Amino acid sequence: RLAPQIVYYVSAYCDMVNSGAVKFGDKINVVVPTGNFGNILAAYFAKYMGVPINNLICASNENKVLYDFFKTGEYDRNRQFVLTSSPSMDILISSNLERLIYLIAGRDAETNAACMDALSKDGKYEITAEMKEKLDEFYGGYATEQETAEKIKSLYEKCGYVIDTHTAVAATVYDKYVAETGDTHKTVIASTASPFKFTRSVMDALDDKYSEMSDFELVDELSRIANVAVPNAIEEIRTAEVLHDNICDKDDMPKIVKNYLHI
Repeated sequence: RLAPQIVYYVSAYCDMVNSGAVKFGDKINVVVPTGNFGNILAAYFAKYMGVPINNLICASNENKVLYDFFKTGEYDRNRQFVLTSSPSMDILISSNLERLIYLIAGRDAETNAACMDALSKDGKYEITAEMKEKLDEFYGGYATEQETAEKIKSLYEKCGYVIDTHTAVAATVYDKYVAETGDTHKTVIASTASPFKFTRSVMDALDDKYSEMSDFELVDELSRIANVAVPNAIEEIRTAEVLHDNICDKDDMPKIVKNYLHI
């Protein structure tokens, strides 16, 4: 999965050069909304394959285990799990981070294994000061649910562009990064999902009046205000045959399974 994701950043940089946003060789920053650390790890690999990336900005939602890791050097999953409007980032064990730990440990498999063993047994591990120094190119930030909703609304009001909840997390963290660092490098914000995938959360962020609409009414309204066609995958659902209509309590699940299996 990482291999095609690396291409995102090569392609994005080429697009920026071709559009005149940067000159070939100029450095850029990259912001990635992530919980599992995969997409931003791909950007890290792209950087060391030659893409002129300056800093890698890791954007978290309220499950900010990665933010805390980059601030303190300790990875601790022993915390409350938060259900957010950016569910693809609702993760407390970032499996791809293990690959970065291996690299900053000097490709030492034993150190890497010890960290992962501690995570499994104690729910946390801490890297050494020497390892933490190798994370200087990373910046961790996070966005609250309120900030995420406010970013969706403010960006739409500013330019008519509708983003999904995950992209809103990234855009919010980018603003915080610039305010904190003053870094003015041109920046790529990875938009990792369509707003049509999280229509209700997006539309509720734009205006409370949408809360009474049905799901398909929201889809049509999003299409209208964003001036974007409804994706075919969603259109097909409108007329799709209902194949599964069983509803049961958890205690009845064995009976339902047996019915499926005709036993």
